[in-house]
Amino acid sequence: MHVTNAVFPSMEQASAFFGSPENGPFVMVNLLKFKDTAEYADGSDADLSGAEAYARYGKAVQSCLASVGGRQVYAGPVTGLMIGEVEELWDMVALAEYPSLSAMQAMIASAEYQAIEHHRKAGLTGQLNIRTSPIGR
Repeated sequence: MHVTNAVFPSMEQASAFFGSPENGPFVMVNLLKFKDTAEYADGSDADLSGAEAYARYGKAVQSCLASVGGRQVYAGPVTGLMIGEVEELWDMVALAEYPSLSAMQAMIASAEYQAIEHHRKAGLTGQLNIRTSPIGR
């Protein structure tokens, strides 16, 4: 299995993801890998770690999620691996629940989200986003 972390989806990935059929609520599994040091485009906050920059995003994104009917389900550090093998573990796992694809898309396009997204970019070296659906749907 080949794994590639990325900060942003390619145009093809975004089109395929948001172009898939709308089928109700889902939980996004976010596997996060942080930069050692935050990298803001304007050079500010060079004393922050990537995890600290991402924590700014994590705190602020709560209201963005709520504004579209979503919520954070869980967030916590990765502390070990029991089964399988990867070259390097992710630093954190976060689960976010969305009522629909269109709700997630609306959140990402909102001015409120756009205003905080730079913290995410400053803190992440890469991530995997995995969409999951409830069993039985």
